[in-house]
Amino acid sequence: MRKVLFFIALGIAATIYLLQQLQWPIPQWINNYVNDFLILPLVLSICLVVVRKLKGDATLQLSLPLILAVTLFYCIYFEWYLPQHHPRYTGDWMDCLLYFLGSFLFYLFHKKNKITKY
Repeated sequence: MRKVLFFIALGIAATIYLLQQLQWPIPQWINNYVNDFLILPLVLSICLVVVRKLKGDATLQLSLPLILAVTLFYCIYFEWYLPQHHPRYTGDWMDCLLYFLGSFLFYLFHKKNKITKY
């Protein structure tokens, strides 16, 4: 199920990016916010697959502090640093909120129920 959701999200993000590059008119909220919501679940999913392959452990999970650190990095880099150094980028607090919502969604979909033995 997670693989299907990953490819659906990837398809949506790629379609939006393609439409932007072709300068096709799309609603402003889609143009400005959907990919910001989808980017971290996609990036974190790819990171998880790579780390699992490198470690040879298919049960490995990304920790919540690591997910939050990556999300914070995206907020700082894309919403604070780049807008100061490149005219293409603009800082937007809504993007940060969407990064965190996307990361939270990733965390929920990948959280394993831990069974503790007494």
